[in-house]
Amino acid sequence: MANPIVIIPARLAATRLPGKALADIHGTPMIVHVWGRAAAARCGPVIVAAGDRAIADAVERAGGRAVMTGAAHPSGTDRVFEALGKIDAAGTHDVIVNLQGDLPAIDPADVRAVLAPLADPAVDIATLVAECREEYERREPGVVKCVIAFARGRRVARAHYFSRAPVPGGDGPLYHHVGIYAFRRAALARFVSLPPSPLERREKLEQLRALEAGMRIDAALIDKVPFGVDTPADLERARALLAPKR
Repeated sequence: MANPIVIIPARLAATRLPGKALADIHGTPMIVHVWGRAAAARCGPVIVAAGDRAIADAVERAGGRAVMTGAAHPSGTDRVFEALGKIDAAGTHDVIVNLQGDLPAIDPADVRAVLAPLADPAVDIATLVAECREEYERREPGVVKCVIAFARGRRVARAHYFSRAPVPGGDGPLYHHVGIYAFRRAALARFVSLPPSPLERREKLEQLRALEAGMRIDAALIDKVPFGVDTPADLERARALLAPKR
C-alpha cells in the first residue's frame, strides 16, 4: 500500500434519519466528526464524497476537503468511485478506504486496521470484524455476520461469506461485520462495474457481489464494533459519547 486515500461518502437522504450527515453533535456536524477521526488515523488524505452541497460546505468550513458527486448513486461505493475519478484521475492512490459517514466516534486505530489485510498481495478488498459479545447480535438480522476463522494468534483471516443469519453453525464465536472497506484501486473499479449478484440481492449485502465474482476479501479483527448512527436514539447516544469532558 504505497499511497492510500480515505473517502467518506455522505448524503442527506438517509432513510431512517434524514439529514443525519449534518446532525448536530455538540456544535459540530456528524460528518465533520467522522472526517476528523479519519484525519487522525493518518492513513492518507481524507476526502468527503458529498451528494449534497450543504455537506461539502460543512466539511470545507471545518478545514476539510470535499468533492461533489451525483445525487442518485445506488450505494456509497459508487459515490466513492466517482469521487476518486474526480480527485485522482492520474491514479496516484492505489488503495481506497471507504469509510461510512455515520461513525462519529470511531477509533482512528480502527481506520488504520482496515489496511492490514492488504499486506497480502492476493487480497482484493479488506474489511473489519469484531466478535459478537451479546446474544442479540447473533440473532439480529440487522447485524451482518462474517463467516471467518482466525488462526491462533492471528488477527487477519479470509472472509468466506457474509449473512444476516447466525452463521456458521456449531460451537464457536460469531463475528459482527464492520462495514468499512479498503479496496485496491483495480478491485474498486471492477466491483462497481459488476451488476448486482444473486446472493447480494437475496441477502441485501453488496459485499457478496465481490465474493460471487471470485474476488478475495480478508478481514482484520478489532476489539469492538464502532458505534454507528442510524436512528434518533442512536444520535442521542452519540451526543452522550462525545460530550465534552468537564
